[in-house]
Amino acid sequence: MAESSPYLTATADAYDALADIYADFVRDSLDRLPVDRAIVAAFAELVRADGPRPVVEAGCGPGYMTAHLRDLGLDAFGIDLSPALIDIARRDYPDLRFEVGSMGAFDVADGELGDLLSWYSMIHVPPPELPPYFAEFRRVLAPGGHLLLGFFESEGGPVQEFDHKVTPAYRWPIDDLADLARKEEFVEVARMLREPLEGERFRRGHLLMRRQAAAVC
Repeated sequence: MAESSPYLTATADAYDALADIYADFVRDSLDRLPVDRAIVAAFAELVRADGPRPVVEAGCGPGYMTAHLRDLGLDAFGIDLSPALIDIARRDYPDLRFEVGSMGAFDVADGELGDLLSWYSMIHVPPPELPPYFAEFRRVLAPGGHLLLGFFESEGGPVQEFDHKVTPAYRWPIDDLADLARKEEFVEVARMLREPLEGERFRRGHLLMRRQAAAVC
């Protein structure tokens, strides 16, 4: 999937401008999120059961979640639009691989990746432009590969734009995201909704899916 959208440049520029502040804000965020860690741990356990294969964090930011995947025993690497955030990730986690790139246009062959995590990175994609991302995820994942999405949920309403502190973002109904994934041969494994904690504004949504394996004739 080739990408050329103004929002990509705007998103990268916005995160570049606030890279240090953003990295400091999220670096230890998992420490206070036991429920969120649980769904990531389940993802990692399923990935490990399938044997060693590369796992990508799409939209890795400053790399803290990629490092968490590594600590869970996965062969993880990260990509992100923001060169400044990638510089921070490489500085903080020099033993891991990080690349500047877009989750809508991976520079890999079909089926080259085992599994994929998108942790609050798809939130900035304008709704009309989101479906091709699932097609790209299907392209790069091997049959049977797992996909885990973390996002802000719209609490039963339609897709809603909100004033994210870095750049515009969107809250999605969990059923709508599941439907988009289903159209690209993903089957749902599990879903989890978490109500806002103190200091949070919105419900959090998590979808764990698996790319359908090739049919056996």
